Amino acid sequence: MFTFLLVVHAIIAALLVAVILMQKSEGGGLTTGGSPSGLMSARGAADFLTRATAVLAGLFIVMSISLAVIAANRGGGTSIDTSLARPTTPPPAATAPVNPAADPIGNLTGADNGAVPLAR
Repeated sequence: MFTFLLVVHAIIAALLVAVILMQKSEGGGLTTGGSPSGLMSARGAADFLTRATAVLAGLFIVMSISLAVIAANRGGGTSIDTSLARPTTPPPAATAPVNPAADPIGNLTGADNGAVPLAR
C-alpha cells in the first residue's frame, strides 16, 4: 500500500511541475506587479491551468502528510542488517611493531609498506 501511494505521489508531483511550467508568466512573480487581469479576475480564476495547479497542490500536500503518517506508524524491523559490517577483530600483524624512536624514518626495519628507501 505504501509503495502504491508513493508512486501516486510521484505522479502527482510530476503533473504539478508540468502544469506549473505550462502556465503563462504574469511578470510579477510574488510581487504586486503585473496586469490587473491576473489570477484574481474572473477569467484568471476560471483558467484550467490555475485550477489544475490548485487541485494538484492540494493533493500533493495531502499525500505528503498521509505518507509521513503511514511511514511513522509502520512497524519497521528492529534488527540491524550486519551483512556488510566490517569484522570487529583486528587483522593479524604482518610485521613486528616498530619502535619510532629507534627508527624515525621508518625504512630501516622494513616497515615502509613498499616505499623506496631513501639514499643516504
